[in-house]
Amino acid sequence: MEFFDLLSYTFFQNALLGSLFACIACGIIGSYVVVRRLVFISGGITHASLGGIGMGFYFGWNPILSAMIFSILSAFGIEWLSSRQGVREDSAIGSFWSLGMAVGIIFIYLKPGFAPNLSDYLFGNILTITIPDIVYLAILSLVLILVFILFGRQILFAAFDSDFAKTRNLPVNLIKYTMMMGIAITIVLSIRLVGIVLLMSILTVPQMTANLFTSDFVKMIFLSILIGFFGCIVGLFLSAILDVPSGVFIIFTQIVVFLGARWIVRLIQKSKQQRVAA
Repeated sequence: MEFFDLLSYTFFQNALLGSLFACIACGIIGSYVVVRRLVFISGGITHASLGGIGMGFYFGWNPILSAMIFSILSAFGIEWLSSRQGVREDSAIGSFWSLGMAVGIIFIYLKPGFAPNLSDYLFGNILTITIPDIVYLAILSLVLILVFILFGRQILFAAFDSDFAKTRNLPVNLIKYTMMMGIAITIVLSIRLVGIVLLMSILTVPQMTANLFTSDFVKMIFLSILIGFFGCIVGLFLSAILDVPSGVFIIFTQIVVFLGARWIVRLIQKSKQQRVAA
């Protein structure tokens, strides 16, 4: 099956459109996660979302909505425990990570029969994405773009120099909790892309690749969006051909790109060192 043949199918067009908006949202939030070194927190929130999905299956709620509420509360809980209660950040993350997984598994097993589409949430299958999913991702992307255009400088001040931000009368705690909420919402709305198991990678791998070439935050966002979307296109094509979950090949492609980019950067650095030595 050729790539242009796939483009004639509505489900594949929806998948590409959903991938684009997901990559925009993940590019913005993921860059913040990488520069703030919040990768472990994003992993904790991602796996905690299983608690909301399990409760959604059991009570008949929308799994994405229940996962979003559970993830936001987990994100707030991690921030509150680590900043206000004297609990080490890694301990707070581990607690909510385990709690979410435990709650999710309990409710999934309590529900009679097999949980429908559970593998789509665990491993991702963007080929099943719906128009409402695309609309939600588009709205999230637009909101994140506007937030970072209007308040990007304040967010970075609060992230990297909270003492200076406080002297400028910036609401540091409000900014931190808002960004944690943004991370949680982005994670949940992107679950269909690569699933809970692999979602942490799409928030970090394209951004790590972009960071190899630039340390400028805005350039890093744009480059990570391009890298992420390239991985989605290749991953979608390979998954359609091999009939496997799309998330697997999306992440595989992005990791290959990262390794290739790292190899190229090292070659360039080595070449420069040799010219200087000569």
